[in-house]
Amino acid sequence: MSAPLASLKILDFSTLLPGPFASLLLADMGAEVLRIESPTRMDLLRVLPPHDGGTSASHAYLNRNKRSLALDLKQPEALEIIQQLLGEYDIVLEQFRPGVMERLGLGYEALKAINPQLIYVSISGYGQTGPYRDRAGHDINYLALAGLASYTGRADSGPVPLGMQVADVAGGSLHGVIGLLAAVIARQQSGQGTHLDVSMTDCAFSLNAMAGAGYLACGAEPGREDQMLNGGSFYDYYRTRDGRWMSVGSLEPAFMQQLCAALGRPELAAQGLSQRAEQQQALKHALQVEFERHDFAELCELFAGVDACVEPVLSLGEAVRHPQLQARGLVTQVPRGDGTIQAQMACPLKFSQALPAPRHVGAGLGQHTDEVLAELGFSAERIAELRSTKVIL
Repeated sequence: MSAPLASLKILDFSTLLPGPFASLLLADMGAEVLRIESPTRMDLLRVLPPHDGGTSASHAYLNRNKRSLALDLKQPEALEIIQQLLGEYDIVLEQFRPGVMERLGLGYEALKAINPQLIYVSISGYGQTGPYRDRAGHDINYLALAGLASYTGRADSGPVPLGMQVADVAGGSLHGVIGLLAAVIARQQSGQGTHLDVSMTDCAFSLNAMAGAGYLACGAEPGREDQMLNGGSFYDYYRTRDGRWMSVGSLEPAFMQQLCAALGRPELAAQGLSQRAEQQQALKHALQVEFERHDFAELCELFAGVDACVEPVLSLGEAVRHPQLQARGLVTQVPRGDGTIQAQMACPLKFSQALPAPRHVGAGLGQHTDEVLAELGFSAERIAELRSTKVIL
Protein backbone atom coordinates (compact mmCIF):
# COMPACT_ATOMS: atom_id res chain seq x y z
CA MET A 1 0.00 0.00 0.00
CA SER A 2 1.01 3.64 -0.26
CA ALA A 3 2.02 4.49 3.29
CA PRO A 4 -0.84 6.49 4.88
CA LEU A 5 1.42 9.34 6.07
CA ALA A 6 3.76 9.44 3.06
CA SER A 7 2.85 13.08 2.40
CA LEU A 8 4.14 14.31 5.77
CA LYS A 9 7.68 15.68 6.20
CA ILE A 10 8.78 16.30 9.77
CA LEU A 11 11.79 17.99 11.34
CA ASP A 12 12.35 16.22 14.65
CA PHE A 13 14.42 18.10 17.26
CA SER A 14 13.51 15.69 20.10
CA THR A 15 15.68 13.27 22.09
CA LEU A 16 15.32 10.45 24.60
CA LEU A 17 11.80 8.90 24.64
CA PRO A 18 8.61 11.01 24.25
CA GLY A 19 9.34 12.81 20.98
CA PRO A 20 11.24 9.93 19.37
CA PHE A 21 8.43 7.45 20.18
CA ALA A 22 5.94 9.84 18.58
CA SER A 23 8.02 10.29 15.43
CA LEU A 24 8.67 6.51 15.32
CA LEU A 25 4.93 5.91 14.93
CA LEU A 26 4.75 8.60 12.26
CA ALA A 27 7.78 7.21 10.40
CA ASP A 28 6.41 3.66 10.55
CA MET A 29 3.27 4.96 8.86
CA GLY A 30 5.32 6.52 6.08
CA ALA A 31 6.13 10.06 7.22
CA GLU A 32 9.58 11.31 6.25
CA VAL A 33 11.27 12.17 9.53
CA LEU A 34 14.55 14.07 9.63
CA ARG A 35 16.20 14.22 13.03
CA ILE A 36 18.11 17.42 13.75
CA GLU A 37 20.83 16.38 16.19
CA SER A 38 23.55 18.28 18.01
CA PRO A 39 27.07 17.21 16.99
CA THR A 40 28.37 18.13 20.46
CA ARG A 41 25.52 17.24 22.86
CA MET A 42 24.68 13.61 22.22
CA ASP A 43 21.20 12.20 22.63
CA LEU A 44 21.74 10.09 25.77
CA LEU A 45 19.52 7.39 24.28
CA ARG A 46 22.45 6.54 22.00
CA VAL A 47 24.47 5.24 24.96
CA LEU A 48 21.63 3.64 26.93
CA PRO A 49 22.25 -0.09 27.56
CA PRO A 50 21.80 -2.82 26.53
CA HIS A 51 23.87 -2.58 23.36
CA ASP A 52 23.70 -4.70 20.23
CA GLY A 53 26.93 -4.60 18.28
CA GLY A 54 27.99 -1.41 20.05
CA THR A 55 24.68 0.39 19.40
CA SER A 56 21.94 1.05 21.92
CA ALA A 57 19.03 -1.28 21.20
CA SER A 58 16.60 1.40 22.41
CA HIS A 59 18.02 3.99 20.03
CA ALA A 60 18.01 1.55 17.11
CA TYR A 61 14.30 0.91 17.74
CA LEU A 62 12.99 4.36 18.63
CA ASN A 63 14.74 6.03 15.71
CA ARG A 64 14.21 3.51 12.92
CA ASN A 65 13.12 4.77 9.52
CA LYS A 66 14.46 8.28 10.32
CA ARG A 67 17.36 10.21 8.81
CA SER A 68 19.89 12.14 10.90
CA LEU A 69 21.31 15.60 10.21
CA ALA A 70 24.01 16.69 12.69
CA LEU A 71 23.77 20.47 12.99
CA ASP A 72 25.14 22.95 15.55
CA LEU A 73 22.06 25.10 16.08
CA LYS A 74 24.06 27.80 17.84
CA GLN A 75 25.78 28.81 14.60
CA PRO A 76 24.09 31.24 12.16
CA GLU A 77 24.66 28.97 9.17
CA ALA A 78 22.65 26.25 10.91
CA LEU A 79 19.65 28.56 11.19
CA GLU A 80 19.87 29.24 7.47
CA ILE A 81 19.83 25.51 6.75
CA ILE A 82 16.71 25.04 8.90
CA GLN A 83 15.03 27.91 7.09
CA GLN A 84 15.76 26.22 3.75
CA LEU A 85 14.43 22.90 5.04
CA LEU A 86 11.14 24.59 5.97
CA GLY A 87 10.44 24.89 2.27
CA GLU A 88 9.74 21.15 2.30
CA TYR A 89 9.39 20.09 5.92
CA ASP A 90 6.27 21.80 7.22
CA ILE A 91 5.96 20.01 10.57
CA VAL A 92 8.32 20.60 13.50
CA LEU A 93 8.50 18.38 16.57
CA GLU A 94 10.54 19.66 19.50
CA GLN A 95 11.02 18.61 23.12
CA PHE A 96 13.18 21.30 24.71
CA ARG A 97 12.18 23.22 27.81
CA PRO A 98 10.03 26.26 26.97
CA GLY A 99 12.05 29.13 25.55
CA VAL A 100 15.01 27.12 24.24
CA MET A 101 13.87 27.08 20.62
CA GLU A 102 13.09 30.80 20.79
CA ARG A 103 16.62 31.55 22.01
CA LEU A 104 17.97 29.58 19.04
CA GLY A 105 15.85 31.62 16.65
CA LEU A 106 13.68 28.56 15.98
CA GLY A 107 10.53 29.38 17.95
CA TYR A 108 7.08 29.00 16.43
CA GLU A 109 6.55 32.66 15.58
CA ALA A 110 9.95 32.92 13.85
CA LEU A 111 9.41 29.79 11.77
CA LYS A 112 5.76 30.60 11.08
CA ALA A 113 6.93 33.80 9.41
CA ILE A 114 8.85 31.62 6.93
CA ASN A 115 6.08 29.05 6.45
CA PRO A 116 2.57 30.12 7.61
CA GLN A 117 1.34 26.55 7.14
CA LEU A 118 3.82 25.22 9.70
CA ILE A 119 2.55 22.76 12.29
CA TYR A 120 4.77 23.10 15.35
CA VAL A 121 4.49 20.48 18.11
CA SER A 122 6.12 21.21 21.49
CA ILE A 123 6.29 18.31 23.96
CA SER A 124 7.41 19.24 27.48
CA GLY A 125 6.99 18.12 31.05
CA TYR A 126 4.66 20.86 32.24
CA GLY A 127 3.69 22.78 29.11
CA GLN A 128 4.54 26.20 27.72
CA THR A 129 2.66 28.12 30.45
CA GLY A 130 2.12 27.92 34.21
CA PRO A 131 4.47 28.22 37.20
CA TYR A 132 6.17 24.89 36.43
CA ARG A 133 6.94 25.63 32.77
CA ASP A 134 10.71 25.88 33.43
CA ARG A 135 10.91 23.12 36.04
CA ALA A 136 12.81 19.89 35.40
CA GLY A 137 10.94 16.61 35.65
CA HIS A 138 10.76 12.94 34.73
CA ASP A 139 7.96 10.44 34.20
CA ILE A 140 7.68 9.60 37.91
CA ASN A 141 7.23 13.31 38.76
CA TYR A 142 4.51 13.85 36.16
CA LEU A 143 2.57 10.82 37.43
CA ALA A 144 2.93 12.07 41.00
CA LEU A 145 1.68 15.59 40.27
CA ALA A 146 -1.16 14.32 38.06
CA GLY A 147 -2.62 12.31 40.95
CA LEU A 148 -2.12 8.91 39.33
CA ALA A 149 0.45 7.72 41.87
CA SER A 150 -1.90 8.45 44.79
CA TYR A 151 -4.07 5.41 44.13
CA THR A 152 -1.58 2.95 42.63
CA GLY A 153 0.53 0.52 44.60
CA ARG A 154 -0.26 -1.08 47.94
CA ALA A 155 -1.86 0.50 51.00
CA ASP A 156 0.91 -0.68 53.32
CA SER A 157 3.88 0.19 51.08
CA GLY A 158 2.78 3.11 48.91
CA PRO A 159 3.19 3.76 45.18
CA VAL A 160 5.59 1.71 43.08
CA PRO A 161 7.68 2.91 40.14
CA LEU A 162 6.11 1.47 37.00
CA GLY A 163 8.18 -0.57 34.58
CA MET A 164 7.31 1.65 31.62
CA GLN A 165 7.00 5.40 31.18
CA VAL A 166 3.28 6.15 31.20
CA ALA A 167 3.45 9.96 31.13
CA ASP A 168 6.22 9.96 28.51
CA VAL A 169 4.56 7.51 26.12
CA ALA A 170 0.80 7.56 26.79
CA GLY A 171 1.07 11.26 27.64
CA GLY A 172 3.65 12.96 25.46
CA SER A 173 4.08 10.54 22.57
CA LEU A 174 0.55 9.36 21.85
CA HIS A 175 -1.17 12.67 22.58
CA GLY A 176 1.50 14.40 20.49
CA VAL A 177 0.72 12.16 17.52
CA ILE A 178 -3.04 12.62 17.94
CA GLY A 179 -2.70 16.39 18.10
CA LEU A 180 -0.28 16.52 15.18
CA LEU A 181 -2.57 14.51 12.92
CA ALA A 182 -5.58 16.61 13.99
CA ALA A 183 -3.58 19.72 13.04
CA VAL A 184 -2.79 18.21 9.64
CA ILE A 185 -6.51 17.65 8.97
CA ALA A 186 -7.35 21.18 10.13
CA ARG A 187 -4.63 22.59 7.84
CA GLN A 188 -6.07 20.73 4.87
CA GLN A 189 -9.34 22.58 5.48
CA SER A 190 -8.07 26.04 6.46
CA GLY A 191 -4.59 26.25 4.95
CA GLN A 192 -3.29 27.42 8.33
CA GLY A 193 -0.73 25.86 10.63
CA THR A 194 -0.73 25.89 14.43
CA HIS A 195 1.38 25.55 17.56
CA LEU A 196 0.47 22.47 19.60
CA ASP A 197 1.44 22.63 23.29
CA VAL A 198 1.65 19.07 24.70
CA SER A 199 2.31 18.80 28.44
CA MET A 200 3.11 15.31 29.69
CA THR A 201 1.65 16.23 33.08
CA ASP A 202 -1.58 17.50 31.47
CA CYS A 203 -1.93 14.32 29.44
CA ALA A 204 -1.16 12.11 32.45
CA PHE A 205 -3.86 13.96 34.39
CA SER A 206 -6.36 13.15 31.65
CA LEU A 207 -5.56 9.45 32.10
CA ASN A 208 -7.40 9.58 35.46
CA ALA A 209 -10.35 8.55 33.32
CA MET A 210 -12.64 6.90 35.87
CA ALA A 211 -11.13 8.04 39.16
CA GLY A 212 -10.87 11.65 38.00
CA ALA A 213 -14.44 11.68 36.74
CA GLY A 214 -15.65 10.30 40.06
CA TYR A 215 -13.73 12.86 42.08
CA LEU A 216 -14.73 15.92 40.06
CA ALA A 217 -18.42 14.98 39.85
CA CYS A 218 -18.92 13.35 43.24
CA GLY A 219 -15.92 14.26 45.40
CA ALA A 220 -14.89 10.60 45.67
CA GLU A 221 -11.14 10.66 46.41
CA PRO A 222 -9.59 7.31 45.42
CA GLY A 223 -6.99 5.68 47.66
CA ARG A 224 -4.70 2.70 47.31
CA GLU A 225 -6.45 -0.67 47.27
CA ASP A 226 -9.89 0.85 47.79
CA GLN A 227 -11.14 0.78 44.19
CA MET A 228 -12.38 -2.18 42.18
CA LEU A 229 -9.46 -1.98 39.72
CA ASN A 230 -6.56 -1.03 41.99
CA GLY A 231 -6.48 -3.92 44.43
CA GLY A 232 -9.61 -3.12 46.40
CA SER A 233 -11.36 -6.17 44.99
CA PHE A 234 -10.38 -9.66 43.83
CA TYR A 235 -9.30 -8.06 40.50
CA ASP A 236 -5.58 -8.50 41.17
CA TYR A 237 -2.43 -10.58 40.77
CA TYR A 238 -2.03 -13.91 42.59
CA ARG A 239 1.18 -15.71 43.48
CA THR A 240 1.57 -19.34 42.41
CA ARG A 241 3.15 -22.13 44.44
CA ASP A 242 6.46 -21.72 42.59
CA GLY A 243 6.62 -17.94 42.96
CA ARG A 244 5.17 -16.85 39.59
CA TRP A 245 2.04 -14.74 39.14
CA MET A 246 -1.36 -14.96 37.49
CA SER A 247 -3.68 -12.06 36.62
CA VAL A 248 -7.37 -12.32 37.48
CA GLY A 249 -9.89 -9.95 35.88
CA SER A 250 -13.04 -12.08 36.24
CA LEU A 251 -15.36 -9.14 36.95
CA GLU A 252 -18.50 -10.36 35.21
CA PRO A 253 -20.54 -13.10 36.95
CA ALA A 254 -20.08 -15.60 34.10
CA PHE A 255 -16.30 -15.20 34.24
CA MET A 256 -16.29 -15.42 38.05
CA GLN A 257 -18.25 -18.67 37.91
CA GLN A 258 -15.78 -20.19 35.48
CA LEU A 259 -12.83 -19.03 37.57
CA CYS A 260 -14.16 -20.57 40.77
CA ALA A 261 -15.25 -23.77 39.03
CA ALA A 262 -11.80 -24.22 37.47
CA LEU A 263 -10.21 -23.86 40.92
CA GLY A 264 -12.64 -26.40 42.39
CA ARG A 265 -14.38 -23.80 44.56
CA PRO A 266 -17.68 -22.99 42.77
CA GLU A 267 -19.24 -21.76 46.03
CA LEU A 268 -16.90 -18.73 46.01
CA ALA A 269 -18.59 -17.23 42.95
CA ALA A 270 -21.37 -15.62 44.99
CA GLN A 271 -18.82 -13.58 46.94
CA GLY A 272 -17.58 -12.01 43.72
CA LEU A 273 -20.92 -10.22 43.31
CA SER A 274 -20.70 -8.49 46.69
CA GLN A 275 -19.64 -4.81 46.82
CA ARG A 276 -18.75 -5.04 50.52
CA ALA A 277 -15.04 -4.57 51.16
CA GLU A 278 -14.85 -7.36 53.74
CA GLN A 279 -16.45 -9.83 51.32
CA GLN A 280 -14.05 -8.84 48.56
CA GLN A 281 -11.05 -9.25 50.84
CA ALA A 282 -12.31 -12.64 52.04
CA LEU A 283 -12.72 -13.76 48.43
CA LYS A 284 -9.28 -12.43 47.59
CA HIS A 285 -7.73 -14.44 50.41
CA ALA A 286 -9.58 -17.58 49.38
CA LEU A 287 -8.43 -17.21 45.78
CA GLN A 288 -4.84 -16.67 46.89
CA VAL A 289 -4.98 -19.92 48.86
CA GLU A 290 -6.23 -21.78 45.80
CA PHE A 291 -3.64 -20.29 43.44
CA GLU A 292 -0.85 -21.20 45.85
CA ARG A 293 -1.89 -24.84 45.63
CA HIS A 294 -0.67 -24.95 42.00
CA ASP A 295 2.51 -24.26 40.07
CA PHE A 296 2.56 -21.65 37.32
CA ALA A 297 2.69 -24.16 34.44
CA GLU A 298 -0.22 -26.11 35.88
CA LEU A 299 -2.33 -22.96 36.13
CA CYS A 300 -1.42 -21.91 32.60
CA GLU A 301 -2.63 -25.26 31.33
CA LEU A 302 -5.72 -25.17 33.52
CA PHE A 303 -6.89 -21.76 32.29
CA ALA A 304 -5.80 -22.11 28.67
CA GLY A 305 -9.19 -23.57 27.82
CA VAL A 306 -11.26 -21.51 30.28
CA ASP A 307 -12.71 -18.17 29.20
CA ALA A 308 -12.49 -16.53 32.62
CA CYS A 309 -10.22 -13.48 32.08
CA VAL A 310 -7.33 -15.22 33.82
CA GLU A 311 -3.90 -14.96 32.17
CA PRO A 312 -0.30 -15.61 33.22
CA VAL A 313 2.10 -12.77 33.98
CA LEU A 314 4.71 -13.32 31.28
CA SER A 315 8.28 -12.18 31.04
CA LEU A 316 9.18 -10.21 27.91
CA GLY A 317 10.83 -13.31 26.47
CA GLU A 318 7.68 -15.35 27.09
CA ALA A 319 5.51 -12.58 25.63
CA VAL A 320 7.58 -12.55 22.42
CA ARG A 321 7.03 -16.30 22.04
CA HIS A 322 3.32 -16.23 22.92
CA PRO A 323 1.19 -17.51 20.02
CA GLN A 324 -1.19 -14.53 20.16
CA LEU A 325 1.60 -11.97 19.83
CA GLN A 326 3.29 -14.06 17.16
CA ALA A 327 0.05 -14.34 15.19
CA ARG A 328 -0.29 -10.55 15.34
CA GLY A 329 3.20 -10.06 13.93
CA LEU A 330 4.44 -7.87 16.77
CA VAL A 331 8.11 -8.60 16.11
CA THR A 332 9.75 -7.45 12.88
CA GLN A 333 13.22 -7.77 11.37
CA VAL A 334 14.85 -4.42 10.59
CA PRO A 335 17.93 -3.96 8.34
CA ARG A 336 20.96 -2.54 10.12
CA GLY A 337 22.50 -1.25 6.91
CA ASP A 338 25.42 -3.69 6.87
CA GLY A 339 23.54 -6.66 5.47
CA THR A 340 22.39 -7.91 8.89
CA ILE A 341 19.06 -7.48 10.64
CA GLN A 342 17.88 -6.67 14.16
CA ALA A 343 14.71 -7.97 15.76
CA GLN A 344 12.49 -5.09 16.94
CA MET A 345 8.95 -4.50 18.10
CA ALA A 346 6.75 -3.91 15.07
CA CYS A 347 4.32 -1.06 14.57
CA PRO A 348 1.16 -2.24 16.38
CA LEU A 349 -1.26 -0.51 13.99
CA LYS A 350 -2.87 -2.90 11.51
CA PHE A 351 -4.22 -1.51 8.25
CA SER A 352 -6.17 -3.68 5.81
CA GLN A 353 -3.13 -3.41 3.54
CA ALA A 354 0.22 -3.88 5.23
CA LEU A 355 2.47 -0.96 6.05
CA PRO A 356 5.79 -0.79 4.19
CA ALA A 357 8.53 -2.91 5.73
CA PRO A 358 10.93 -1.05 8.07
CA ARG A 359 13.80 0.48 6.11
CA HIS A 360 16.60 0.70 8.67
CA VAL A 361 17.41 0.91 12.36
CA GLY A 362 18.18 4.24 14.05
CA ALA A 363 20.80 6.09 12.03
CA GLY A 364 24.27 7.05 13.15
CA LEU A 365 24.78 10.64 14.32
CA GLY A 366 24.77 12.82 11.19
CA GLN A 367 24.64 9.77 8.92
CA HIS A 368 22.52 11.61 6.34
CA THR A 369 24.01 15.10 6.65
CA ASP A 370 25.67 15.17 3.22
CA GLU A 371 22.64 13.58 1.58
CA VAL A 372 20.20 16.12 3.04
CA LEU A 373 22.36 19.13 2.20
CA ALA A 374 22.90 17.86 -1.35
CA GLU A 375 19.11 17.65 -1.73
CA LEU A 376 18.96 21.32 -0.73
CA GLY A 377 21.40 22.16 -3.50
CA PHE A 378 24.61 22.48 -1.46
CA SER A 379 27.76 21.72 -3.42
CA ALA A 380 30.38 19.29 -2.15
CA GLU A 381 32.69 22.25 -1.56
CA ARG A 382 30.12 24.10 0.52
CA ILE A 383 29.40 20.97 2.57
CA ALA A 384 33.12 20.55 3.22
CA GLU A 385 33.34 24.19 4.30
CA LEU A 386 30.45 23.79 6.75
CA ARG A 387 32.12 20.70 8.16
CA SER A 388 35.44 22.47 8.58
CA THR A 389 33.76 25.23 10.63
CA LYS A 390 31.90 22.55 12.67
CA VAL A 391 28.44 23.72 11.64
CA ILE A 392 27.79 20.13 10.65
CA LEU A 393 29.34 16.83 11.69
